[in-house]
Amino acid sequence: MQDNPPKKREGSAVRRLWPVGLLLLALVLLTLFGPDNATLFEALRTHRAEMLSLVAEYAVIADLLFAVIYAVAIAFSIPGGAMMTIIGGFLFGPLRTTLYVIFAATLGATALFLIARGAVGDRLRSRAGPWMAKMEAGFQNNAMSYLLVLRLVPLFPFFVVNLVPAFLGVPLRTYVIATFFGIIPGTFVFALAGGGLGSALEASGEFSVSSILTPEVIAALVGLAVLALIPVVYKKYRARQGG
Repeated sequence: MQDNPPKKREGSAVRRLWPVGLLLLALVLLTLFGPDNATLFEALRTHRAEMLSLVAEYAVIADLLFAVIYAVAIAFSIPGGAMMTIIGGFLFGPLRTTLYVIFAATLGATALFLIARGAVGDRLRSRAGPWMAKMEAGFQNNAMSYLLVLRLVPLFPFFVVNLVPAFLGVPLRTYVIATFFGIIPGTFVFALAGGGLGSALEASGEFSVSSILTPEVIAALVGLAVLALIPVVYKKYRARQGG
């Protein structure tokens, strides 16, 4: 008899898992297929209290589902990562979202990298298109620094940067390290913007992804990219000096 109440609570919790999954799935679908960002933000404004309450009640489950959905989206090269990061910042806060996205995106990107190096690599190679030739020289000079730059500053589409290193023989360890650390600054910027989204919704103001990339943020990311290029410059300098 004493075991019945815990079992009931357990069963009740399991039955109520679906609202969390449905919530996150609905946000993902709106992000990917919604007619515009205004529709998504209006949905967030209308159901803000319910969503935050649900995420707070099932924090661990919601966190795990968000991370899994994010990793799967990256592994299948589904667009909308920036918007998903913003929504994560809105639901979970900037710091938690940054942590989840870094690990989930690295896991998803690594899965795609390994798939591209496997039996289906030839099918994926066509998706890289002409980008591979443009990126080949950079990876040959210094794969770690070049990949860090590409992660810090989105010079090429994210899914292309995930695929091309696999076709150019970049070591897995280099790929994982550069991906993990390279996406931290940009992820935090978008998660921070999501953390402030609540204020914008309360004020009924307009919000767009492009509004996050202010001149100050762009300058900071470019500065980090320049730092990542220092080993390449030094290597060329030593080569000219015959060292």
